[in-house]
Amino acid sequence: MKLVIMLTALITALAICSNANAQTQVVVGAYNFPPIAVVQDSGQVEGLLAELLTELNERQGNYTFVAFATSPKRRHRDFADARYDVIFFESDEWNWDSVPHQVTRPILKDEEVYIALDKPDRGQDFFDDIRSRRIVAMLGYHYGFTDGVTDEAELRERFDIELSHSHHRNIELILADRPSVAEVAVVSRSYLSLYFRNNPDQRDEFLVSHEVDQSYLLHAIARPDSPVSAESLEDLIDRLMEDGVYQALVRSHGLQLP
Repeated sequence: MKLVIMLTALITALAICSNANAQTQVVVGAYNFPPIAVVQDSGQVEGLLAELLTELNERQGNYTFVAFATSPKRRHRDFADARYDVIFFESDEWNWDSVPHQVTRPILKDEEVYIALDKPDRGQDFFDDIRSRRIVAMLGYHYGFTDGVTDEAELRERFDIELSHSHHRNIELILADRPSVAEVAVVSRSYLSLYFRNNPDQRDEFLVSHEVDQSYLLHAIARPDSPVSAESLEDLIDRLMEDGVYQALVRSHGLQLP
């Protein structure tokens, strides 16, 4: 009897190991794009992306999704060099034309707006001629007012612009009320909503543009030889949507479904 129990336990353990070994690792690129992805200096990823990867890992047994920290400027090269397999929440209109890839249907929606310090003499016409303003924006991001250009030298030639790695810093520069440094910041709607939730007393200090800089639909993008295809990624997202899990994650970060 003891021998039977021992053999049963051994077979179960071998089956578990076999299943674990059968899981295919999928490396997911992540760059700082709060609140969608927050990449710490250590490389740890937080935000919607981290929560999505956790759900994907817990709810299926074919793939193990692990995050790989890249940057807005480096993400296309790292993808082409196969340093990661998939990137979630990316627009295929953001300089992906020259990189072979697969793309899912849209899975998220967001937009960017202009913000300035609210003053008695300011109205929506303050944003009419953005080129005449001292702008702060994110390094490596694609914007409507720049026609998608991300090259720093070209942007500085065309605009009076300061580029940084932090939405929070850019908002703080507006609050500092130093027009020679920053008059207008370009911020995603989702991040601005997050900032106002965390700092409700500051909401009335800002003038927010009614017109958006750009609206965009975000997809998952996979390499042509990725261990998981775009079609399979759609299926995995669909399973989370059937349970309402994906929708809840999106809304918890002030984001929108497409």
